[in-house]
Amino acid sequence: MKDTLNYLFSGNSLDKNQACELLTKIAEGQFTDAEIASFLTVFRMRPVKAEELSGFREALLNLCVKVDFSEFNTIDVVGTGGDGKNTFNISTASCFVLAGAGYKVTKHGNYGLSSVSGASNMFEYFGYSFSNDIDKLRKELDEIGICFFHAPLFHPAMKNVGPVRRALKVRTLFNMMGPIINPCSPKNQLVGTSDLEIMDLYNQVFEAGDQNYMLVHALDGYDEVSLTGDTRYMTRNVEDNLSPADFGFSPLKPEELSGGNSVEDAAAIFKNIMNTEATQAQQNVVIANAALGIQCMCPEKSLSDCVGEATDALKGKKALAVFTKLMNSN
Repeated sequence: MKDTLNYLFSGNSLDKNQACELLTKIAEGQFTDAEIASFLTVFRMRPVKAEELSGFREALLNLCVKVDFSEFNTIDVVGTGGDGKNTFNISTASCFVLAGAGYKVTKHGNYGLSSVSGASNMFEYFGYSFSNDIDKLRKELDEIGICFFHAPLFHPAMKNVGPVRRALKVRTLFNMMGPIINPCSPKNQLVGTSDLEIMDLYNQVFEAGDQNYMLVHALDGYDEVSLTGDTRYMTRNVEDNLSPADFGFSPLKPEELSGGNSVEDAAAIFKNIMNTEATQAQQNVVIANAALGIQCMCPEKSLSDCVGEATDALKGKKALAVFTKLMNSN
């Protein structure tokens, strides 16, 4: 590690193979906490390069609990976190809307970072049993249309960096890894990013692979479509902005997206959305994100048609039916 640290501190960067090899050794516990902390500090001083991120991603996917759901056309909707907006669980709610519309969703998530409640908090609160039993997850995906990968169960190698991350008390490169290390490598991904720099970085990583993807960033700082202003989006072939009016909605105020002050607050909002008893603003922002998920999977469909599908899935209680069935199955 000493030679690598000197190399990096001199302003150099790693190629993909070097990055993959180094992170594999870190995950396997070959270095001390002090060495790992020094390594992570490099990427607080400068942004990680796309080739480095690709190598780090490859290492974690190689080490994770493997999930082969290649027989399904799947999607994950996830944000990087780190936007500091404390929104309710928009991405997670959007996943149930997508499943309600008939699309197969393999949601990958963890406990909250930039908000009081992450995807794992919601699934856990409503009684979902975290598992890495592939047969159980395949049955859920096949029969219900959605399953959930609680990240710590699928990335056991991350335990070796956990103490260092907790001791540092700052965001590290591992915070941006979650959205790109779904253990089943879904064929489609809608990924929200907390800033345009990370958006461009992810685009370079995804461009080098064969996944179908769409990246989004609300230009006022949200890591998802917020409807509080324009949203930048990027696919393999298109880069443009979308306004709330493009979805057929009026602009929202930031306070309308608040997730509250506790997991219980966020859960109450989530349940109200599933029951179509939430505010129109809360329902609209979920519909907008689900609509982009549909368009990510079906780029031939117009945005208005995708909004229509998502609206029908939510307001027709199809998302609620999926949510109820999944929770009751556990």
